Amino acid sequence: MASPFEKAFEEAEVYEFERPFEAVNLEEFLSRQFPPKELLLAPWLPMKGIVMVFAPRGAGKTFFALGVAYAVATGGQYLHWRAGQARKVIIIDGEMPAVVLQERLATIVANSEQPPPDASYVRILASDLTEFGLPDISTEKGQKEIEPHIGDAELIVIDNLSTLARSGKENEADSWSMMQAWALKLRREGRSVLFVHHAGKGGEQRGTSKREDIMDTVVKLSRPPDYKPSEGARFIVEFTKSRGFSGPEAEPFEAQLRDGVWSMKSVEDIRTAQILELHSEGLKQRDIASEVGCSPATVNRVIKRAKAGD
Repeated sequence: MASPFEKAFEEAEVYEFERPFEAVNLEEFLSRQFPPKELLLAPWLPMKGIVMVFAPRGAGKTFFALGVAYAVATGGQYLHWRAGQARKVIIIDGEMPAVVLQERLATIVANSEQPPPDASYVRILASDLTEFGLPDISTEKGQKEIEPHIGDAELIVIDNLSTLARSGKENEADSWSMMQAWALKLRREGRSVLFVHHAGKGGEQRGTSKREDIMDTVVKLSRPPDYKPSEGARFIVEFTKSRGFSGPEAEPFEAQLRDGVWSMKSVEDIRTAQILELHSEGLKQRDIASEVGCSPATVNRVIKRAKAGD
């Protein structure tokens, strides 16, 4: 028995083959003038990019997504990353209570170095503001209902996949096909898409890994080993896929939100502080290595460097 996706393909088969397309030879392809590569937020969010951030529940992924959206809309900065110029953004929210979303955006505006953008540069399409919620964007009908609201936005923030893409099964690759086709369509229109998603029990993004195939960047947010619930939004930022950038720009780091202001530390600095604290408590180097999650040689090197600095 044909799956719903196979049936949809068969019904659209005639239309599919009426689409105009052609192959070009290597000389023609290399001679074409394409617009230079641009970044909405350097180095990881490209124009016409498809990216994803995922994290466990309550780790701060919506804080992260809103920070990115506001930086892009103002041409400002979020964490280590800066936008080249202001671009129009739409935030499609399928989960957050409207009053909480309002509070978070108000906090971002109040603590930003950038003045608020023109009203048209940030638009919010929130499920909590509608009587029946937002449509299922993993269906063609739902996508067509959403598209008129996108307008001229160059960045579309979809928060989150679990609440907005409700058809199919997360673990089945075929269930992602409709969303993948839509994301590629939006990219052809010149837009970028930021998907917000949940982490699974194993710590990686929940469901099929096929989602990551078309992504330019995948950002993983995870709680530090010594995280306390009282600390609020505090997470380690790690790029598990980084197309087009590498080296120091792709190194993980820790970010924490306190009173509306973000602070950052390198993972190496955090590990060094942990090693020295455990060493001061009298732990043996082998036990420190096991506790921190590094080699005894690394522990020894950190302690020697600290003593030399004294």
